[in-house]
Amino acid sequence: MSRETLQWLNDNTLIGFTDKRGTAWHYRATLQNAEPNHYPGAIPVEDVKRRLFGWQALSHPIYVEHPVTGGLAQVPDRQAILRSDTGHVMGIFSNGYQPHPYVEWLIDTIARLLDDDLSIGSAGLLRGGAVAWVSVEVPDNVVTPEGVEFRPHLFGATSFDGSLATTLKRAVTNVVCDNTMAAGLAEHGQQVKIKHSKNSRLRLAQARDALNIVHQVADDFTQQVRLLCQTTVTDRQWAAFLNTHVPIPEEPGRARTLAETKRDALQQLWRHDSRVAPWAGTGWGVLQAVNTHTHHG
Repeated sequence: MSRETLQWLNDNTLIGFTDKRGTAWHYRATLQNAEPNHYPGAIPVEDVKRRLFGWQALSHPIYVEHPVTGGLAQVPDRQAILRSDTGHVMGIFSNGYQPHPYVEWLIDTIARLLDDDLSIGSAGLLRGGAVAWVSVEVPDNVVTPEGVEFRPHLFGATSFDGSLATTLKRAVTNVVCDNTMAAGLAEHGQQVKIKHSKNSRLRLAQARDALNIVHQVADDFTQQVRLLCQTTVTDRQWAAFLNTHVPIPEEPGRARTLAETKRDALQQLWRHDSRVAPWAGTGWGVLQAVNTHTHHG
């Protein structure tokens, strides 16, 4: 489910609005410290700053041992980005690389973009602190006329290891770990990316226009759900979809066993699971079956 350990996710992610959507998949009461990382409502901004972002990304020169003298020689045009609290080396870059501090780029910038009625729904650190995200959401779930419930949000993500430009994106995926962050980044929708260069800066007016902010997500996604729910999928079409999505190898063996197991799981979701079965017979049901199996199966 994640490249991170359960202990890391319980220590270095904050999950809000659990009264609306329950706990994250990685929640373990036995791994919680005296201060739990789950919140029934919005996550206070100061908690994110204190519990996750209470350190600095420092630039340090890089030295190598001289093969003759044994002394240290500085590597030209190179810098290492370190955590100020642990000394963990998060990345090595040219001197043109400019770190984007998490508080400035993931909290302060988003706060300037958004309306006052939006709150932090999740935040986290990944890869030893080299990657981070902050998600802001509407206070209440949105329910479509077809009974589909979701939470539109805007999330920001960035890195100190070169894996990710600073990205602001509209999404509906509930970001709680590395896999769900990747799923949110992969969603089709407006986004703004800013490179880590010394001349990088965010023009807020352009970002607002590009993102159309969170409330538009609800309207767009509701329309997509309506169209998919109006798309009929017969039993014959569902069977044809399974044959294409999970073909059964002719030869017996491990590959065939895995395919049969996956098809059985999708059939179970389609017929009996409350996350999928209410929309069986529609395009939304197909999408929901595959997504549910991908993230939870």
